Amino acid sequence: MMANRVGVVGLGLIGGSIARAYKNAGWTVYGFDTDGTILSYAGISGVVDGILDGESLKECTLVHLAVSPDSAVGYLRSNAHLFSRESIVIDDCGTKRVICAEGFELARLHGFTFVGGHPMAGTHLSGFKNSRANMFSGASMVVVPPVSDDIELLNRIKVLLEPMGLRRVVFTTAERHDRMIAYTSQLAHVVSSAYVKSPTALSHKGYSAGSFRDMTRVSWLNEKMWTELFLENRDFLGNELKCVIDNLKQYAEALENNDAERLCSLLREGRIAKEQCDRQPDAR
Repeated sequence: MMANRVGVVGLGLIGGSIARAYKNAGWTVYGFDTDGTILSYAGISGVVDGILDGESLKECTLVHLAVSPDSAVGYLRSNAHLFSRESIVIDDCGTKRVICAEGFELARLHGFTFVGGHPMAGTHLSGFKNSRANMFSGASMVVVPPVSDDIELLNRIKVLLEPMGLRRVVFTTAERHDRMIAYTSQLAHVVSSAYVKSPTALSHKGYSAGSFRDMTRVSWLNEKMWTELFLENRDFLGNELKCVIDNLKQYAEALENNDAERLCSLLREGRIAKEQCDRQPDAR
């Protein structure tokens, strides 16, 4: 039985928070980051016990890839031969189809277990300095296992993720994840980015409250990372974007035509849609 050792690749906001959570849970944490300064600071601050290299990688019960999809694929290709057959390698990327296709195939060739993952938590801030051990407390984790009917594996994944303090683990497919995340996350970032570009935004102070804060919060983003995620998911995201554009056109037409009845109907439909969303049972 392997000891509780976890490797974390990428010590930014998500990876740093993962490392802190496992360290607080008593695990030995090995870390890797392309920025040597961050890696050194993580070691000095006691979050990381050692560097994740070829030797320590073989000792890890679990490895988290908390980097972009392209970087995660690159890391897998370079290190697939080093993973222990007893370990589980899980990515924490925002899209799943590309990384899962590569991860499942490399796992098959080299004998380790790859699992797709996406912790549903974060902030508009970034970097290790903003990471915290309770980042995922009460959050969901979407997981894409290599097979859906291996109950022993699914239970093992849940146990290995316990240090993160998650409220639930949702098992799904890579395609369903990407379809859903296009709507629940990516579309919101695009709409927020477009919304805050209005010249009126520069004069908002004194005229704004919760609605403005909610609409603009996620426009504060890492544009390089989100560009990669958007393009990898451009089919599903494009469909959602077309849908919201079509809906907005209907509101614009009602205003242009001074059509109170139509506008009221559209607003009623939106309220009912929100009520129906809130009544839906939680995913399990």
